[in-house]
Amino acid sequence: MKTKPLLLALALTSIATAHEGMWTPQQLPQIAGDLKATGLALDPAQLTDLTAFPMGAIISLGNCTASFVSPEGLVVTNHHCAYGSIQFNSTADKNLIEQGFLAKAQTDELRAAPGSRVYVTVDVRNVADRILDKRTKSLTGKALIDAMEANEKGIVAECEKDAGHRCNVYGFYGGLEFHLIKQLEIRDVRLAYAPAVGVGAFGGDTDNWMWPRHTGDFSFYRAYVGKDGKPADFSAENVPYRPKHFLHVAKKGVKEGDFVMVTGYPGRTSRHRLPSEVSFTFDWSYPKYIETARQQLDIIAAETKGRKDAEIAYASTVQGINNTYKNRQGMLEGYKSSGLLPQKQQELAELKAWVAADKSRTAQYGKSITAIEEVLSERNEIARREFLLGSATPRLIGVARTLNELAHEKAKAKDLARKPGFQERDWPRIRQGLEVLNKRYDNQVDEALVLHFLEQYLALPVAEQNAAFTGALGVKSGMSTAELRARLDILYAGSKLADSAERLAWFDRDVAAFAKSEDAFIKAGVALYADDQKREARDKAIGGRVQRAYASYMQALLAWKSSKGEAVYPDANSTLRVSFGKVASRSVGQPDGTAWTAFTTLRGIAAKHTGEGEFDAPDAQLAAIKAKRYDEFYDSSLDSVPVNFLATLDITGGNSGSPVLNSRAELVGLAFDGTLDAVISDWTFDDAITRTICVDARYMLWQMKVVDKADRLLQEMGVGAQPSG
Repeated sequence: MKTKPLLLALALTSIATAHEGMWTPQQLPQIAGDLKATGLALDPAQLTDLTAFPMGAIISLGNCTASFVSPEGLVVTNHHCAYGSIQFNSTADKNLIEQGFLAKAQTDELRAAPGSRVYVTVDVRNVADRILDKRTKSLTGKALIDAMEANEKGIVAECEKDAGHRCNVYGFYGGLEFHLIKQLEIRDVRLAYAPAVGVGAFGGDTDNWMWPRHTGDFSFYRAYVGKDGKPADFSAENVPYRPKHFLHVAKKGVKEGDFVMVTGYPGRTSRHRLPSEVSFTFDWSYPKYIETARQQLDIIAAETKGRKDAEIAYASTVQGINNTYKNRQGMLEGYKSSGLLPQKQQELAELKAWVAADKSRTAQYGKSITAIEEVLSERNEIARREFLLGSATPRLIGVARTLNELAHEKAKAKDLARKPGFQERDWPRIRQGLEVLNKRYDNQVDEALVLHFLEQYLALPVAEQNAAFTGALGVKSGMSTAELRARLDILYAGSKLADSAERLAWFDRDVAAFAKSEDAFIKAGVALYADDQKREARDKAIGGRVQRAYASYMQALLAWKSSKGEAVYPDANSTLRVSFGKVASRSVGQPDGTAWTAFTTLRGIAAKHTGEGEFDAPDAQLAAIKAKRYDEFYDSSLDSVPVNFLATLDITGGNSGSPVLNSRAELVGLAFDGTLDAVISDWTFDDAITRTICVDARYMLWQMKVVDKADRLLQEMGVGAQPSG
């Protein structure tokens, strides 16, 4: 890994609260003292080399984290991270969601859902001086964003000349610093093993974000490449990828008080947000999402009832909505007692006072602090006005808009002139999205959802509605439910985009073909094109103002914090991070004051089992528990096999599937959840209550060996006898 440690180094003048922080690998030597004191046996500097052990074994799936656990490219991640592929391979007659899946041999492994990827990070370097070069620094508004995009596309194109790699630029500290991340992109990913849903999602939505937990949230993929060892599209001729490094399962399990760390790709945190962003999010955005999500779930349940194929098609969609829905509920509850807004208001007031106390600081930062509040208010108002647009739009019109824009971008002679997201590097992703839709879409469900939210949208004042949108759909305020339904019936019946072959055919058609099409959804997509471009230009203009003001605001915040000797780690942004802590119970637990123990066991599965719905453990598993067939995974201190454990690890979405490592970087579990009363940690961290829920590696191995007989995979992982406790 090569990088010039600018702000990432300067911001670290002291250690943050006890186990708080999602640290970039290059920061770790600067917090080496705390790492060693907490229990890390390795040299922290070893964790900065992304091509060495153990970081070379940590991979991204795009929206989750995973890790190599064998020399044959075997990958372990969460069950819910592989759920889309399990769903994609399921039918009403062969429901792998319910039954689980175990390949008898590598040749029996199933192709993962189209678009599935394994990304292996191989290089990180600072490119801030190339994104914000001398010319770009003089620009504002849309011109600034366009110039930054152009610089970014040039950097990425240069990086991706190394075939088989995916390169992306990520911003840190509100756009003060930019890093180029280079990753090997493995395109042939296959499902090797997934336990039944009664293991992988035991407890379902009821137990989601809750403790005590008894969920076996793990599954296995395998990465394949061409015979030359380079990434290749799916082919029966491909061979397992041989990673330079892979994790070994610890020979001894963890106990309370043990050091643990998580390496992964956390998505987004918001710990450096302004007060106005806090109030908008918690007073409007999250409540609005919860209201909408509940309606979506009810409609999907009603429209798929008694239709197994439709139920399977929407299974992963429902899982995703449910997860975020409950998360947002927990956020709102946590917010009530967090004191977050007053804390942010006080922090901003103190920052303003510090800036005002010095003329040079006032000249450098004063205007930007005022400007950022103004532009954020403008952006929030647009978000309010357009919130329902997405839910009120038929999904296939969204597909048509993407395909039409792709045709316009393909017409440009030079790839660098094309928009990000529509360059040649993006075409496979778009095509695979068209392919996977065939297993995740149902006209009846979609039309019911659109009708419901379109009625709400048309109830808004006409002045707040998008005239291009209502015109393209042929709807207007005042239409009755029956009239709207009749209009939607015409639209859905007048399109062939629900057919996979027809949908894929449009991938290669030109602008003229779109303009002449009589397909109802294509016509709507074409009609919306001009307005889409107009709104994109508007958003870029606002984005340019946000970029300029936010970067200056963050620079002021960093300087102020540094003057007080405080650490400022960057918010999570889907780049590789390391968090560390200890296996720990929690003295503050349930409302009645009951403390939370650090571990759950197999006894809890049997106790929770009802034989129905979310608490329906497989018969073979229950029989093994009843017979106390603990094998070598027995922990004498628990008088059972541990299932899940708690740890003081700082994680967020994207960390799902992250390997939990002990002091020697051996695999002891997988991170898969947090607790509902602490999900507010995305915004403010409280070490007393924040806990990560992890599936214990001993439970994974027990399920694989004793219940599912996955001996071939265990041998491949080099798993032998496990000493007790």
